[in-house]
Amino acid sequence: MTGAVFETAHVVADYRRATARRLGAIGVGLAALLILVLVDFLTGPSGMSLFDVWSALLAGPKGDDVAAATILWQLRMPQTLMGALVGACLGIAGLQMQTILDNPLASPFTLGFSAAAGFGAALAIMFGGLVPLPGFVVVPAMAFAMTLLACALVYFVAQLRGATPEILVLAGIAVLFLFQSMQSLLQFLASPEVLQQIVFWLFGSLLKANWTSVAVTAAILAACLPFVARDCWRLTVLRLGEANASSLGLSVSALRKRSFVLVALLTAAAVSFVGTIGFVGLIAPHVARTAVGEDHRFAFPFAAIAGAIILIGASVFGKLLSPASVIPVGIITAVAGIPMLFLVIVRRGGSEIS
Repeated sequence: MTGAVFETAHVVADYRRATARRLGAIGVGLAALLILVLVDFLTGPSGMSLFDVWSALLAGPKGDDVAAATILWQLRMPQTLMGALVGACLGIAGLQMQTILDNPLASPFTLGFSAAAGFGAALAIMFGGLVPLPGFVVVPAMAFAMTLLACALVYFVAQLRGATPEILVLAGIAVLFLFQSMQSLLQFLASPEVLQQIVFWLFGSLLKANWTSVAVTAAILAACLPFVARDCWRLTVLRLGEANASSLGLSVSALRKRSFVLVALLTAAAVSFVGTIGFVGLIAPHVARTAVGEDHRFAFPFAAIAGAIILIGASVFGKLLSPASVIPVGIITAVAGIPMLFLVIVRRGGSEIS
């Protein structure tokens, strides 16, 4: 009896140490994110100093220094907050996608959601003038609607043969090529001026962000988070394998359907306003698993933090690299994503893809 009690106490102590380590990793990630947010406030063509930024923050959006208040509160802050929100949405969506598909190379782009958003935006840019609404409303609305349409198409195809990971991936690839081909057709038919707008949107840039887009994206993320949190244990169990999860009484099919809808909503919220941004939804989940393991109670918040760090880091790097004309973050993440993926693979010894 004494041995059993001692062993139980040892297991409890190990669990508490592991929990403390994971919480510490999340705390370090949050600190790094806050530092990057401050650096992003400081960087830009206007060259504001730390004192200017701090004074403008304390004075609020209606401070005496009108120029500083406008630069910080109307330009830089919406872009930075949008970067954090988009990164968080893509990080969470990527972790869910990799879990329900049991595929370490899966991301929100796997099922064609981003291609659908790009097609919707291109459609709105070309023909949005026919709708009696301003372009800054029509473009994200069409991108969001087409993302949900892609979700419905994949779901419909998967329902015909069963929502297994293989069927979901195949249906997603089909939808991906469908919307990419339609997007290419619109680009071929567009005039040079319209084509330039479409290409700039597809680059993925935080320059499009404003307080309205921040509020809408934050609202969608906040609405999805309770459902994500509710399924944390189920998704952790699913990492043990579909057969093991089913033997423990988990309805894998229902979990995939719920997660599938959440991924669509989070991806739509992320790309509708800022355009296509790659690799964040692929890299952030790997970083989260490396830092805190497979327990989704810790992996989900860390994936959100990692996604935000990657995107805001890309924003800072783009400003430093070209202060006069800020490089879109979509280009930075696409270029930086490849070495980051190799680094994750090397650190984990290839165990994730074996």
